[in-house]
Amino acid sequence: MKVLVIGNGGREHAIARALSTDPAVTSLYCAPGNPGIAEVAELRAVDALDPAAVRDLAVELGADLVVVGPEAPLVAGVADPVRAAGIPVFGPSKAAALLEGSKAFSKEVMAAAGIPTAKSYVCQTEDEYNKALDEFAGFPYVVKDDALAAGKGVVVTEDRQAALDHARACGRVVIEEYLDGPEVSLFGITDGRTVVPMMPSQDFKRIGDGDTGPNTGGMGSYCPLPWAPEGLTEEVVDTVIQPLVDEMARRGTPFAGLVYAGLALTAKGLRVVEFNARFGDPETQSVLAMLESPLSALLSAAATGTLADVPAPRWRTGAAVTVVQAAAGYPGP
Repeated sequence: MKVLVIGNGGREHAIARALSTDPAVTSLYCAPGNPGIAEVAELRAVDALDPAAVRDLAVELGADLVVVGPEAPLVAGVADPVRAAGIPVFGPSKAAALLEGSKAFSKEVMAAAGIPTAKSYVCQTEDEYNKALDEFAGFPYVVKDDALAAGKGVVVTEDRQAALDHARACGRVVIEEYLDGPEVSLFGITDGRTVVPMMPSQDFKRIGDGDTGPNTGGMGSYCPLPWAPEGLTEEVVDTVIQPLVDEMARRGTPFAGLVYAGLALTAKGLRVVEFNARFGDPETQSVLAMLESPLSALLSAAATGTLADVPAPRWRTGAAVTVVQAAAGYPGP
């Protein structure tokens, strides 16, 4: 199997490393890649946000599978022309990737599917901002940029002015109730019908030690979670990911790829914090380090609609921890 991975981050490095030791993978390419990925895959230059360029590269390489790593190419619609060329793609269509591309759309889908999440309001005027902030006064304010923001579009603060300033800077936002309790990340691989869960993990979003400072794209992660309640994975699949997949199919925009469910285990029960349309970074680095069975079988089956025929993943014993190094000043203004 010839596999092309799209992306250039630590997440794509982890995916490429897992695929490089997979006996089913005969040729491995990454575009544009990075120096670490170059140790395990052949790099090719491409504009990852140009759907036609990605399609042309996949055709040129004779790829049997294209794996799209980051969210921006998915939201830009990179998967669509590759699929149209007859090449299986692990990653949702542009229409389905709106699940991550718009927080408001994600909330709409959750409401339609009966998925438990925080009470929220979609706001884009000064009056709407203030009414929503009034609603949630007395608790930390949660303001989320409606559009993609590389994990840095969310502000959680007790400072009302800071919350208002963030809303003004973003324009269209989702303002929602604060969810207490620890957070969990759970990946669900899906072909649009079947869902195969991965190992639950936890990431650390704030820049500083002791969970301080502004949110980032993620400063570290670990798995497994010895403190997680028994049956958590099954509960998430049954009440969150499968209903989501079913609702997307009902809308005529089936989701094939990876559903990342960001969850809060609150005093009132499980709640969805967010959905993403791809492997999380840095959780992927930890989760794939624990995966013992071949990754390509899962990704290929999800891309070809045959996930029900693939055995459940096997996991190594032990634990994995990821620590992120970032440039000075990150996440910056």
